[in-house]
Amino acid sequence: MTTPRTLPQLFFLAIDRFATKRAALRHKMDGEWQDITHQELARKVKQIGLGLRELGVNPGDRVAILSTNRPEWVIADFGCLTIGCADVSVYPSLTPHEIQYILEDSGAVAIFVEDAGQLQKVTQIQENLPSLRHIVAFQNDGKQPAMAFKELAQLGESVEVNYPSYHDDAMAIPPDALATLIYTSGTTGVPKGVMLTHGNLTSNALAANEILSVGATDVCLSVLPLSHAFERNAGYYVMLGAGATIAYAENFDTIGPNLKEIRPTVMLAVPRLYEKMYARILERALSGGAVKKRIFLWARRTAEQWADCTLEKRPVSMGLALRYRIASRLVFSKLIAQTGGRLRFFVSGAAPLLPEIAKFFYAAGLPVLEGYGLTETSPVISVNPLEAPRVGTVGVILPGIDVKIAEDGEILVRGPNIMHGYYGQPLKTREVLEEDGWFHTGDIGEVTDGYLRITDRKKDIIVTAGGKNIAPQLIENRVKASPFISNVVMIGDKRKFPIVLVVPEAAALRNWAKERSLASDDVHALLQLPDVTAKIEREVMVNLRDLASYQIPKKVVIVEDDFTVENGALTPSMKVKRHVVEERYREKIDACYE
Repeated sequence: MTTPRTLPQLFFLAIDRFATKRAALRHKMDGEWQDITHQELARKVKQIGLGLRELGVNPGDRVAILSTNRPEWVIADFGCLTIGCADVSVYPSLTPHEIQYILEDSGAVAIFVEDAGQLQKVTQIQENLPSLRHIVAFQNDGKQPAMAFKELAQLGESVEVNYPSYHDDAMAIPPDALATLIYTSGTTGVPKGVMLTHGNLTSNALAANEILSVGATDVCLSVLPLSHAFERNAGYYVMLGAGATIAYAENFDTIGPNLKEIRPTVMLAVPRLYEKMYARILERALSGGAVKKRIFLWARRTAEQWADCTLEKRPVSMGLALRYRIASRLVFSKLIAQTGGRLRFFVSGAAPLLPEIAKFFYAAGLPVLEGYGLTETSPVISVNPLEAPRVGTVGVILPGIDVKIAEDGEILVRGPNIMHGYYGQPLKTREVLEEDGWFHTGDIGEVTDGYLRITDRKKDIIVTAGGKNIAPQLIENRVKASPFISNVVMIGDKRKFPIVLVVPEAAALRNWAKERSLASDDVHALLQLPDVTAKIEREVMVNLRDLASYQIPKKVVIVEDDFTVENGALTPSMKVKRHVVEERYREKIDACYE
């Protein structure tokens, strides 16, 4: 079988290989899950691609997509890719000002928008975008000032006879042609357009699946935004190329019910989702009465002992094996049922995953395979194999990719997955990409026995006024291991000592307060009580006892509002904007050092 070298080749080979399979995509419409077959998908992609050509969109043009996950996103994507366009993925959570920057910088000539809400954002800025000639709405009731997606498809269908070489032209697109611009989240500054070629993305999808081993019997529940490079390649191109069915969660709040309905075998998410799942599990178990609490804690201890033996390839005693089977039946079988009962593995990326959480899910029979990558690397660099995961690492390096550790500990990467550069920013490109192809990730790490471990972001390293270097992510992860802590940021660069800003986990705090007959159910009121603040401070410190004294935060600042995309403290890919958090709580931080 021919190995695809471009995304259209990957697409059409998948269409041919899995033509008799029931579903390529699955989505919910009017309360019912609907399937889209491979043949139907190919037909719709062709219609949209030819519709764009008929509108005057030419190979090499950029076309933006502003939408949540849905089949139309995929159809628009491959509609662009098969006619030689590069598409520009835009997070639907962005403001009109942020969208304007991306559309202006990329020179997009057309944009697909999801609905009236996203269309309104674009119409607000349209007069400032002379290059933008066409707006196509996935949902259009005929009253919106945009072309309907169905109308574009009908246009494409009506002119098919004029494009007899459509398939051959798509298959002939060279691997070095630009496929997409994905704009970085911009945790520290203005977003940069990462130029990824067909060869970048296709080689990475194939290499990633050599480790993940996804196949035609798999069903993937898609929950991360397709604007995110992780979901775009690992959750979309990998799945489509392997013949897996991709089912789109209705939204982030319906993941629980959708898991039970879809019964996926694979799901990709960021650590924040697994942290919240773990916190909910603990909350239910620890607030369900004394007997239930004792059973859960016994089951967790038993499972962790079993996981330690299994992960370290040590023999499991007959007694431990028996206890583990009982624990699985009493506790973990219920967790497995909540995921639909068929899940082979989760994948975690985009940020570090707490080892405690990874071990818990592994022990529960729901392994979370942590991986690592960046938008600039298409994105996957490494991932844990299901048959030999190592908790606390981000797995083995993908085939065809070289990794080396620089003298200062920075991870450097070279391979067919490395971006072409930052769009229109050659100086920024040269800052991270050497002439011999080595890309500077900005992450600090080490390789042991073939497994990569990330210790921190180079730019996040805290250097105290006394000259001590502190890796904040490792300490933040330890703090977040507490069920009472929702989020945490360490501060201390060029300061006398480090401190932490922590956001309490409201539900856990309320339950704890209720058990102690504290007066209020209101978190704000609870946080005024010395007993409550002392409890949170103890939870912060409990997992930091073995650290060097200079690494331990000297003060704890409790903040009520969690860090979210909506309030600007998180990027759309769920990374904390440290400078935003530090600026927002400047007074409280400064007060700690007075």
